Amino acid sequence: MALLEWNESLRVNVANVDEQHQQLVQMINTLHDAMADGRSKEIMGELMGGLIRYTVIHFGTEEAYFDQFGYPQAEDHKEQHRRFVAQVGDFKQGFDDGRLFLSMDVMDFLSEWLVEHIQGSDRAFGPFLNQHGVV
Repeated sequence: MALLEWNESLRVNVANVDEQHQQLVQMINTLHDAMADGRSKEIMGELMGGLIRYTVIHFGTEEAYFDQFGYPQAEDHKEQHRRFVAQVGDFKQGFDDGRLFLSMDVMDFLSEWLVEHIQGSDRAFGPFLNQHGVV
């Protein structure tokens, strides 16, 4: 069962950003399913590493738009990205070291952060980019 469902409330109306958000939702769900199925630590580590790598790529997409068009809230938004990457990196390191188990608390953090970030900060830049011809 999916932890997170893609729906219109997650759309920012920038096509490639929305596609990347859908991919992130799918990756979180895949990680959640692997956790629920009791998959091996190696598989879980690979999935978590893939999520981190894709998140960095996605944040790079958004930030390139910010830089290209002079998005006024860019620095605050980039700081939110940096804090998230650091937090998830800490989760991954703890998981790799055996100090942390992938739990519903971690999965809830990932899914809640993504939804809140998209519906808040990301939704704010959608109209700005649309005004600059990015759809």
